[in-house]
Amino acid sequence: MRMTKAMLLLALVLGQSGCLLNIWSSDPERRMKQMLTVSENLRMIEDEWERFWLLDQPSHLTPYRVHGGIQ
Repeated sequence: MRMTKAMLLLALVLGQSGCLLNIWSSDPERRMKQMLTVSENLRMIEDEWERFWLLDQPSHLTPYRVHGGIQ
């Protein structure tokens, strides 16, 4: 039972990584378009990650100390 689960998991992982089924086209023109699309999507992940953690928001911190009340 344990061996069956391990083999099933291995097959799923290999299938997702492109080892069993080739994810790129054999046509060089189409393959280049596919690779450019994937690399562009990976580049955009960084922007999405910063947006998720709110790192793209402007900082409200000041470089000097100010009094919080009315002066």
